Amino acid sequence: MTDLATLLEVGGPLAALGGGAAYARAKHPGVYWPTVGLPISTARLLGSYSSVMEACGLTVAPSRLRVLAVKATTRREIRPVPPRRGIIRPTSTGLRLRLRLAPGQEPADVAASAERLRHAWGVHAVYVTTVKPGVVELRLVGFDVLRRVRMPRKVDGGFLKVPVALREDTTPFVRDYRTVPHQLTLGATLSGKSMYLRHLVAGLAPQPVALVGIDCKRGVELSPFAARLSALATDPEQAAELLPVLVKEMEDRYDLIKARQGIAPDAPDDEITSDIWGLPEHERPVPIVLFVDEVAELFLVATRKDEDRRDEMVTQLIRLAQLGRAAGIYLEVCGQRFGAELGKGATMLRAQLSGRVCHRVNDEASAKMALGDIAPEAVSAACAIAAERPGLAVAGDTSGGWSRIRTPYLSLGDAAEICRESARLVPDLPALKRFRPDVFVRPVETATAPVLQPRPVTD
Repeated sequence: MTDLATLLEVGGPLAALGGGAAYARAKHPGVYWPTVGLPISTARLLGSYSSVMEACGLTVAPSRLRVLAVKATTRREIRPVPPRRGIIRPTSTGLRLRLRLAPGQEPADVAASAERLRHAWGVHAVYVTTVKPGVVELRLVGFDVLRRVRMPRKVDGGFLKVPVALREDTTPFVRDYRTVPHQLTLGATLSGKSMYLRHLVAGLAPQPVALVGIDCKRGVELSPFAARLSALATDPEQAAELLPVLVKEMEDRYDLIKARQGIAPDAPDDEITSDIWGLPEHERPVPIVLFVDEVAELFLVATRKDEDRRDEMVTQLIRLAQLGRAAGIYLEVCGQRFGAELGKGATMLRAQLSGRVCHRVNDEASAKMALGDIAPEAVSAACAIAAERPGLAVAGDTSGGWSRIRTPYLSLGDAAEICRESARLVPDLPALKRFRPDVFVRPVETATAPVLQPRPVTD
């Protein structure tokens, strides 16, 4: 009887502790990992490293010198040699360690065993990256970081760089316009496409760039950011007027670059340039980022007159995509579908958009439109995105690489407030001034002062 009472006294707290750990793992993985998961996974890794490497086929025969040394000093069995392991570095979401590959091994050998390593060490995922020849880094992720996205506190941003989402390997997904000038973002209704666009606008608002929008849904997506926009078109008719102005601005910038190239033969090499980034800072025009929301609306036509206007707009978009990078003009094209069925020029425009982000889509054909021509393996991953996870997407590029990303939540009010606080940064572009959207000041009510009527803010 006494033994039973003692067992109940000891087992009760242990059961409560185990239940609490299971609850934390399911509901609060960010708390469970550093307190329970990290010590367990570290112990598994240290205790089974050699045997796991051998089971995964990542060991090699020892050198003759090693064999002679073992035979001369001990009677131990001579076993295959695993890759040399570096220091284990714990993080808030997993572990990191570097491996020095044995002679004859390559990073692909380790990457092929990533799934086996995940199960052997009890982690959510294992990712392999090459650090330098002969050295790879294993990034062990302890839990699904895309279930509840928390961006890293320190992100290497910069000019024309926006950390817009989190990758599944815990690294930030940074939209770098200098590296990938133009991008196509697809997604069905409620897939998180608008949240992605919201992050881009809010990230660029504090930077010295001009933001231009084409939102044919009467401006409902981009109008909240009007305080920071240099131009906004809310229907195809306005877009047909805005795009020629952007093309003319691009041509003027090329004339500026050309004039700079016509300098004396003895000029230093760093003064010769083929884009705006080689111009002196006082001569360099401000970069322009053009957001096109629901691009299919620009392609839809009802009459012969609309068809002529459509062809003209598509031609101008293609010109901006082909020639805009050197002039500092970048395109961010968003839509639900984008393919040849939209009409003439759609496929040619898509080919110029080297960056691709595909949220949840309604059919496989839409995923192939976004990723099929640059990363065919990513199409199935895009089709597997569940509706319960808005913001989850597959990002690919022309190198063939792809990864799952998810955008954190950002309220429309917070994004609009960032734009209002950055309104003073709207650059002076005379050509776009007539397209500047009206921004209304909130009415202020006081006991002694009359109510201020909304009025447009002018430069």
